[in-house]
Amino acid sequence: MITEATRARFAREVAKYPADQKQSAVMACLAIVQQEQGSVSTESEAVIAEYLGMPQIAVREVTTFYNMYNQRPVGAFKLNVCTNLPCQLRDGQKALHHLEHKLGISAGETTADGLFTLQQSECLGACADAPVMLVNDRAMCSFMDSDKLDQLIDGLRGSLEAVSSTQAKGE
Repeated sequence: MITEATRARFAREVAKYPADQKQSAVMACLAIVQQEQGSVSTESEAVIAEYLGMPQIAVREVTTFYNMYNQRPVGAFKLNVCTNLPCQLRDGQKALHHLEHKLGISAGETTADGLFTLQQSECLGACADAPVMLVNDRAMCSFMDSDKLDQLIDGLRGSLEAVSSTQAKGE
């Protein structure tokens, strides 16, 4: 499940901290597992806990606290829509409902084609740009009205179609 290459990556992260504080690398180790496996399983949490010499529940607390750790497989595009109060006051909930309607799923679900997972999110730290969302835990999108949401979804779908077309042609 956890390869020697993965353990070597863990070791590089642990080396950044004093020997008696290697548990400080827990977030980096979780990110490595997710990058390699797509999500963080309970089994992976157990391996990380053992590797870092900390209780498994402590690793689980980190996994469940942050939206960036997927506790189950997600779509190719994970969409986190901020629904915290400042964003709600500026149509964050409306943005979430628009995406639910457009994608045909509810928050917390993944589309049948496996492309999109839609999630509610706590504050993303960009209240002045509300409503905001985060795509794949990396790309912040601001001022997301219905038109911009439609453009985003269509663009993401199009990007995958372009990749699939290129791969089918053998380029």
